Amino acid sequence: MEKYSTNITSEEIVAYKLLWFKGEIVVVEDIETFKSVLPRLKNSKILGFDTETRPMFKKGGRRNKVSLIQLATNNLAVLIRINKIGVPDDLINLLSDSSIIKAGVALRDDLHFLSSVRKFTPAGFVDLQSFVKKFGIESSGLRKLTAIVLGFRISKGQQTTNWETESLTEAQQVYAATDAWVCFEIYSKLMKG
Repeated sequence: MEKYSTNITSEEIVAYKLLWFKGEIVVVEDIETFKSVLPRLKNSKILGFDTETRPMFKKGGRRNKVSLIQLATNNLAVLIRINKIGVPDDLINLLSDSSIIKAGVALRDDLHFLSSVRKFTPAGFVDLQSFVKKFGIESSGLRKLTAIVLGFRISKGQQTTNWETESLTEAQQVYAATDAWVCFEIYSKLMKG
């Protein structure tokens, strides 16, 4: 089994090569597109999972709703704009399917929010922050886990952009796809040992 660093500093991460998702990105803004890409997601045993929320710049305010759900494999990232299409039944079925692993970071708040929009029982989710502890990794946070497990760094430059804008910029699409893709890659690499 590969030995991983227990922790890494932000200064150390800067020395790593910057990489991003280079596969196919499908932006879902209508039900037809969702239905056309869904079989490709359901054929995967593992999906990287992430969400994006319009940032809050005022302390103490209510948290904004999740705008985007990202699901990714090694070469496909599906960006589901739930602020435009809602949370369709087929998406609920996928998120409730225990036979498909959905790996992500800090899942509790995202799943709590999604359950408040549509009642469902999440299944098949693996929170990488807890999962990596089995491998002696103490760091959490996607940027640190990516550097420790995958050996490269990812940009967090688009994190605080407006995820409810009329159309996502290319930079937003690549950022969102990358976050879900590295979750897929981290889980896959750790499982291979």
